[in-house]
Amino acid sequence: MSFLDTILFPLEWVVANIMVIWHWLFTAIGMDTASGWTWGLSIVGLVVTIRIALIPLFVKQIKASRAMQMIAPELRAVQAKYKNKKDQASREAMSRETMELYAKHKTNPFSSCLPMLIQAPIFFALFRVLNYRIEGVDEARPIGMLSAELAAQAHDATIFGAQLSDTFTTADSAATRWVSAILIVMMVATTFTTQRQLTQKNMPASALEGPMANQQKILMYALPFIFVITGPNFPVGVLIYWTTTNLWTMGQQFYVIRNNPTPGSEAERQLKARKEAKAKKKGLVIDGTSEDVTTATLEAPVNRQRQQPKKGGSRSQRKKKPGTGTSTGSPSNTTDSADADGVGTDTKDNDD
Repeated sequence: MSFLDTILFPLEWVVANIMVIWHWLFTAIGMDTASGWTWGLSIVGLVVTIRIALIPLFVKQIKASRAMQMIAPELRAVQAKYKNKKDQASREAMSRETMELYAKHKTNPFSSCLPMLIQAPIFFALFRVLNYRIEGVDEARPIGMLSAELAAQAHDATIFGAQLSDTFTTADSAATRWVSAILIVMMVATTFTTQRQLTQKNMPASALEGPMANQQKILMYALPFIFVITGPNFPVGVLIYWTTTNLWTMGQQFYVIRNNPTPGSEAERQLKARKEAKAKKKGLVIDGTSEDVTTATLEAPVNRQRQQPKKGGSRSQRKKKPGTGTSTGSPSNTTDSADADGVGTDTKDNDD
């Protein structure tokens, strides 16, 4: 057993067993055990199982990507600070300040790539299961619950005439090439859409400029191009897996961006607009001083009834009776002095 076989064997065992379990479930509900649709849906079930297990990592990836987008201006400031300084001390200082910035915001570039890096070995394990484990009864190498009989069924299974183990470059039938070509186009389109959705819609304006934004744009076009080159060498089953996981990523990312967008992004502006329109339709008033548009309250009807003056009031505001000699607008100290002495006349009355 080679070094690569030793490393990938545990993942191949897991992948094969998950596929067999899903195959058993679909067979139990009445699907043909040797049908390509049964095995194709088993690969879809493998995607669902893996992606559910990766949801915590996906949440961590979203938070890391959002943090990286928010600190992009600060990273550019650090880079500009040491732009023309090539000495060792300056490079070390820039690296130290950059790492301090990552630690302050509790993020790093590696975290945003973690789910993709974890899926890569699973992808290669599935590739090896379809390419090397499923080769017919005589040459098949059983693994886990994937017996020689099941391996033969998977080898001969077809979808629209295309065998799951065939590739675009090695297939003799036109059906396999057509199915492979359609799946490659879907894989490229979903990859591009997912990257564009993440970079263009869920990034603040400040993060759309600078070296990091340029790297994201390059990645947005480079990944689909890589799949155009490598896709024809993938078995049909691997193309089904990759297209399905891209669709899952696109839908999951769409939900997160729509309901919990990055502050300052176009997606956040659209979310606020939707909530304001919904509140207006229900006759609600949005508190404009708050960023959270959910703080809507019902507009209270205006009370047009004249308020009656209260009885009594302060002695400084009460109108004095005629003959007391104290006017309404007299200073408060004069009024208080007169009240304290019990004298109801002013200075002029006393002189008379």
